[in-house]
Amino acid sequence: MQALTNRRMEVSRKPMSFMESLYIPAILKGMVITFSHLFKKQPTIRYPEQTREFSPVFRGLHVLNRDEEGRERCTACGLCAVACPAEAITMEAAERMDGEENRYREEKYAAKYEINMLRCIFCGLCEDACPKDAIYLSETFAPANFNRKGFIYGKEDLLIPDRNKEPEAYAKAVGEKRGNN
Repeated sequence: MQALTNRRMEVSRKPMSFMESLYIPAILKGMVITFSHLFKKQPTIRYPEQTREFSPVFRGLHVLNRDEEGRERCTACGLCAVACPAEAITMEAAERMDGEENRYREEKYAAKYEINMLRCIFCGLCEDACPKDAIYLSETFAPANFNRKGFIYGKEDLLIPDRNKEPEAYAKAVGEKRGNN
């Protein structure tokens, strides 16, 4: 039989010598490795005093965006739900009533918008599919929860705060990546 790689080695079955049976060289080798780690930089981050820097392409919790006037951008076209490979997004569309022009941009809006974070794989395809830039993945982690229903985020959980009414909450929700753009 031919080997797939050249890494195959024959196992030696010869009896151990007296020095090998004392395991002193093996113990000394292990101690050298252990003591060498005392002088290396610690990889541990002392959270919450220190925070870890993330990659520029980090994808966190979803956020439903608003326009400059504070109106919801989502038009319930459903492209994000269709693009989602995990089928984590569900939505229901509704028609805008008279007098609601200050709440919704278009005639159609998402009356119900839910994302199941237990199914989401944070791939970002929903963000890429949205023609209105209504959804994006922020720099925020999904918080821990003891209940499965706590991981199903509704529209009220996902909608970004109004920039005109709550500027501090808006700046926190936008994050550093989007804030610089």
